[in-house]
Amino acid sequence: ALGLFTGIGLSEAKARETLRNGALSALLRRAVLQARSALGPALDKATGTLLYNTAARLKDPKHLGFLVDYIARREILTDLQLSAALEYVRNHPLEPLDVADFERACGVGVCVTPEQIEEAVEAVISKHRAELLAERYHFNMGVLMGEARNQLRWADGKTIKNEVDLQVLHLLGPKTEADLEKKPKVAKARLAPAEKQKVAVVENGDMGAETQSLLEQLRGEALKFHKPGENYKTEGYVVTPNTMALLKQHLAITGGQVRTRFPPEPNGILHIGHAKAINFNFGYAKANGGVCFLRYDDTNPEKEEEKYFTAIREMVEWLGYQPYAVTHASDYFDQLYTWALELIRRGQAYVCHQKVEEIKGHNPPPSPWRDRPVEESLLLFEDMRKGKFGEGEATLRMKLVMEDGKMDPVAYRVKFTPHHRTGDKWCIYPTYDYTHCLCDSIEHITHSLCTKEFQARRSSYFWLCNALDVYCPVQWEYGRLNLLYTVVSKRKIIRLVETGAVRDWDDPRLFTLTALRRRGFPPEAINNFCARVGVTVAQATMEPHLLEACAREVLNEHAPRAMAVLEPLKVTITNFPAPKALEVLVPNFPADESRGFHKVPFHQTIYIEETDFREEADKGYKRLAPGQPVGLRHTGYVITVQNVIKDVSGRVIELEVTCTKSDVAEKPKAFIHWVSVPLACEVRLYERLFLHKNPEDPSEVPGGFLSDLNPDSLRVVHNALVDSSVHSARPFDKFQFERLGYFSVDPDSEQGKMVFNRTVTLKEDPGKA
Repeated sequence: ALGLFTGIGLSEAKARETLRNGALSALLRRAVLQARSALGPALDKATGTLLYNTAARLKDPKHLGFLVDYIARREILTDLQLSAALEYVRNHPLEPLDVADFERACGVGVCVTPEQIEEAVEAVISKHRAELLAERYHFNMGVLMGEARNQLRWADGKTIKNEVDLQVLHLLGPKTEADLEKKPKVAKARLAPAEKQKVAVVENGDMGAETQSLLEQLRGEALKFHKPGENYKTEGYVVTPNTMALLKQHLAITGGQVRTRFPPEPNGILHIGHAKAINFNFGYAKANGGVCFLRYDDTNPEKEEEKYFTAIREMVEWLGYQPYAVTHASDYFDQLYTWALELIRRGQAYVCHQKVEEIKGHNPPPSPWRDRPVEESLLLFEDMRKGKFGEGEATLRMKLVMEDGKMDPVAYRVKFTPHHRTGDKWCIYPTYDYTHCLCDSIEHITHSLCTKEFQARRSSYFWLCNALDVYCPVQWEYGRLNLLYTVVSKRKIIRLVETGAVRDWDDPRLFTLTALRRRGFPPEAINNFCARVGVTVAQATMEPHLLEACAREVLNEHAPRAMAVLEPLKVTITNFPAPKALEVLVPNFPADESRGFHKVPFHQTIYIEETDFREEADKGYKRLAPGQPVGLRHTGYVITVQNVIKDVSGRVIELEVTCTKSDVAEKPKAFIHWVSVPLACEVRLYERLFLHKNPEDPSEVPGGFLSDLNPDSLRVVHNALVDSSVHSARPFDKFQFERLGYFSVDPDSEQGKMVFNRTVTLKEDPGKA
């Protein structure tokens, strides 16, 4: 084989590399042997290159002989013709091919004369004559080549280039010294920082002219998506004699519309990885003028609860997306059952009595019931439906081997559990492997987008649609989005709840979407994070601080300012300038006062942070201390310590100060925040729930994820104070507490006692890994 491949012009290294690819080397061997039988044992390098490119680029091997025959007959002579031939067979998967149409598409028999090339080049140069004379050899000659080739598609590229060079030389004469000087580069205008930020933001799922959505950031394979109705152009798609007719029916129903679906299982709450799936499915449909279904995969009534259905839809809409339709796998149970009967009749499914334990894993023993008569399987499947078999006593299995080697996946199993929507009508329920592709087919989905772990199900996806002779969508897999320092597994979150490590699925230390909302993350920030991660085939594992950075960007623009004190220290202004409280105007957004102000009272009794006062000022300490005044933000006053009051233990409990107008006082080293006539509130400060990046990795955390809990992941400040401007705030309203961070009103808030969750600090903590 090595000699065979080097004999067509491959280097020894390239030949050895080809041999390591079993599928490619088998195709190339067939191609070379076929060509040698027509042309003799000695093949020139040009022919060898065409044969190699055919074997390497051909998606459907059944057309190999057909194409090699044209190469051997010297009717396909150039790579341009070969590319056209490969494109033609890809777009016409069914045999027999229309030979006359194929030859027209590939330029077979077309002979371009030197006179035609000369005339075409002459016309192009005449069109650009003025620019050529002005720019001379600095003119982009590629423009001339491109236009000439468009007119002479099947002409030899080298011949065209020679003719262009000749006619340009005739027009301009030989190059001068000025022609040989390099053309000065034009500096590209750089975006201002604010403009750069705009480009990276997609607000609430909407794509404005200045924003980039997740779809606009697609990389790699996603750019090669097929158009609706051109499913057969996707690598690995299985074409049957009825495929083209089914695709034609599909286009008649959808009108060529892109259709995607987001298919969550209603047995848990959505997490940050689902946000990527939501953005991808809804975003791809929206970017292409299509629609996206929200379809609940409710095929396992044992684990499904109404709260999950409600929370899933809420989160989809919270992220800014409206489903085209909300459907359920259970909507199609009758049709799925009818198709299961048809699958048995076609000899493609059988009733099996192997136990679950027996068929687990990738190498289970073959079922002794695989070849049982069709009539027997039909009767037994009916008995399953009527409840004559106990759970685990019988399953319906499909006759296929999946990509990962798993044999005969289960299509139906017995479960005596009432369904939340169908009640006691069924005691058999379909599996994901059976249900998913058929629901996609029913809803005429064009792009079934799923994460990489479902790649092993692609073969069963295509197989089942084709076995039943129904419309077959295309499944495409992309890499999951994971975060460090967390767990997202439903089972593990349930364990955290059961052990009391977290309160529930919406505990703000988790990365479920309900938890992120409760903590105060804006939906725009989550969408922006997904956009920046992008969509690739490779799995993406990100640091939480990248999501936090997205939150800061959005909150900085949208969270109005307020003042709060977490550890209050009472301060009495002994020379307060008024007999009663003054009103101070505080800008909602100091960087843009046009966005309004709010009023806060300023009284002779105020409260500051304990940490904003020291009895002795260290070097570098700029806040309040005896002999070191500070300004009070927004008041126009500077305060100076006169007396420090302590309790019996020596702890500072109050300061007596005097105030001076800032326009006459010496400029202080710092301005601090404060509150006066404040509201009492509870503040919850969150840190990472786990100590290690990968709490599920036994090599990193040998004791298991529950042993890795951070004891300081939540600190509750029970007696914090906040200025009265927030008194009418509702759950999920967001504020920036000056100098402290971004905070969100928690649903636990009650009349007279507000509760705030810290979403993120103002800046990333450099001490965090």
